This record gives sequence, C-alpha cells and structure tokens, in this order.
Amino acid sequence: MRRSSAAGSPPPEDPVTDVASRNDAMVRGFLAAWERRDTEHIMSCWADDGVYHAIAIPPIVGRDAFRAFVSRFEQVPGGRLEIRHQVASDDVVMNERTDHITFRGKRIVVPICAVFEIRDGRIAAWREYFDPALFAVA
Repeated sequence: MRRSSAAGSPPPEDPVTDVASRNDAMVRGFLAAWERRDTEHIMSCWADDGVYHAIAIPPIVGRDAFRAFVSRFEQVPGGRLEIRHQVASDDVVMNERTDHITFRGKRIVVPICAVFEIRDGRIAAWREYFDPALFAVA
C-alpha cells in the first residue's frame, strides 16, 4: 500500500523494495522460461561468471558452460515449476517449489529449495537443494 506525503504526492520508491520486486519478477520469468525451454530468455538472466550448483552434481561455472547445460534440455518435454513460496531482497531470491519434470523419459515430481544470488540484475549464483534419490527411480 502506497502512502501519500503531506503534499499529496506519493513518496519516493523504496530502492530496496523496488530492486527486490524486480529480482522476484526476474526469477519467476527465468523459471517460466525453463518450463517452455526458452534458452535465450534463460541466458538473458544469467551473469557472465554465473555458477549453477544443484548440490548433488558438480557446479557449472560460466556463461558458456551454462548455455551448454541449458541447451541439453531444448529437446526434453517442458515441465511445470510450481513456486510454493518465494522471498526476494536486493541481492537474493529464495524459493520453495515443486518441479514436475521428465527425466529419462519418465515424469517425476521433485520438491526443491533454491537460492539465487542476484548481481546487476542477473543471476550470479543459483543453488538448488533436493533429494537426488528421486532421480534414481526414473
């Protein structure tokens, strides 16, 4: 809720809240791009030196390595990445979500908690925490 100042004009934007809102929207758009396998949108959110680390696998470091990783999914059926809760600040976005994805031709459901570190409007680090045993069943 916005409040007006004594002169009747709205107060200036709170820069932290404004940045947090942009970060929240960027991560939501990033995950939606994963659902539709939109490599270019995914990469537009990624920092040149970004690091992706699904804790069960070694980290993927740098833009070229991340693009190669993302491109491998272009031929995999899209999934649903259902965000249950998400919080954002000026440099971190955290979410709890349920991914409904295809792995080795089978549909699986993976509860995930993720941390996104944001720098200059792009994802500089993305860490995901989940039970790797869920992938062994597929």
